[in-house]
Amino acid sequence: MNSVALNGTTTSAISVENTRFIILISVVAAIGGFLFGYDSGVINGTVDGLKRTFSSDAAVTGFNVASILLGCAAGAFIAGNLADRFGRRTVMIATALLFTIGAWGSGISHSSAEFVTYRLLAGLAIGAASVICPAYISEIAPAVIRGRLASLQQLAIVLGLFMAFLSNYLIANAAGGASKPFWFGFEGWQWMFWAGMIPALIFLLTLLFIPESPRYLVAAKRFGRARSVLARLDHATDADAKVREIEQTLMADHKPSMADLIEKATGRVRPIVWIGIGLAVFQQLVGINVVFYYGEVLWSAAGFTQSDALLINVIGGAVNVASTFVAIALIDKLGRKPLLLGGSIGMAIALGGLAWIFGSSPMAGGHLTLSSNTGTAALLLANAYVFCFGTSWGPVMWVMLGEMFPNRIRGSGLAVAGLFQWLANFGITWTFPMLLAGTGLAGAYGFYAVASAVSVYFVLRYVHETRGKELEEMQG
Repeated sequence: MNSVALNGTTTSAISVENTRFIILISVVAAIGGFLFGYDSGVINGTVDGLKRTFSSDAAVTGFNVASILLGCAAGAFIAGNLADRFGRRTVMIATALLFTIGAWGSGISHSSAEFVTYRLLAGLAIGAASVICPAYISEIAPAVIRGRLASLQQLAIVLGLFMAFLSNYLIANAAGGASKPFWFGFEGWQWMFWAGMIPALIFLLTLLFIPESPRYLVAAKRFGRARSVLARLDHATDADAKVREIEQTLMADHKPSMADLIEKATGRVRPIVWIGIGLAVFQQLVGINVVFYYGEVLWSAAGFTQSDALLINVIGGAVNVASTFVAIALIDKLGRKPLLLGGSIGMAIALGGLAWIFGSSPMAGGHLTLSSNTGTAALLLANAYVFCFGTSWGPVMWVMLGEMFPNRIRGSGLAVAGLFQWLANFGITWTFPMLLAGTGLAGAYGFYAVASAVSVYFVLRYVHETRGKELEEMQG
């Protein structure tokens, strides 16, 4: 087979047929990302309906919104180990089932306790999908196009968010509000959740037709099947050699476990694990999910009507989708680190501008009063912030977590980084209503701006480029 060189790395050439197959199965895996985005974003338009239905105060409402993230943390933490034991494909099938059950149950809930239970199940699915889907794509994708294919996960996430915002907007408008009766007497907010069952069932059915990860198959000593899958990917003539190479990176006297994250010589956590945790946590500290989960609340607090607030969410979702296409185009050309740096700087500037606008605008009737000029400026800065995130930390963090760990600790490393990512997400999401009540929008956005600025130093000091490297080259 011919080979091409990229940054000093030799990679097998990929036929058109191989490429189509790789893209197809990557798209299937990325449906998990779509559901991740939809189930995360659908809550945005249902907050008012849940508040009225369950008669909840600010703290309980915040927990209803954030509860899914506890499930996400648990799902992310256990998914890596389960994927190492049972396979990436098997775990993804289980997540598809949980997505379906979670969407149905959230819509039929009659109390906060019941609702939280089903959202926790959906959270388990989101957490598992957030680490296993990008890991699967990274493990089946050739190094030369791995960044673009792994970015499909983030593209799917933002498409899921966009569809959740659009679905919420259309249902709320058709019903006359999220708390108003819609089809068959059920309220609009219930149908917002049930709409998520459609992609969940599509995910479940399509997963039945994709192969298992060849790197898992080698770890499970199913060498014949691994050779077969590799031949269909990008190793038609050197599958045996690739199997031996993968096996060499997995050789040890025990199966992969969490203990592998500790360096035997020093007894300390491997530096690569701390870097993964840092990437995961900073992605949340910049506050992006406050925009996605509380968009309606946020813009209502800034003086916009509920209908306008939901429409602003749709616009922000569209910007997020567009920015992800930019990231896909650039990630294998510029690399991961330059995108992270540019995104951090841009977000810090945009968030600082928003904090200044919200802090200097007058209050009237408990709401900010923005002039036409400041309102326009706020919308532009908010969308600039979303764009900067979408071209950088949104896709790049997931790409790097899926590829930066050595084969032997990929499952465990992803589990720990994913756990911290979702715990940080929970903390930011749960505290926002209280932060909003205590410091206002200016205080909240000021905190996120500082976090964005600090992330610049983190990237410069600790993050190393992974562009063009084979997974077998990754060092811990």
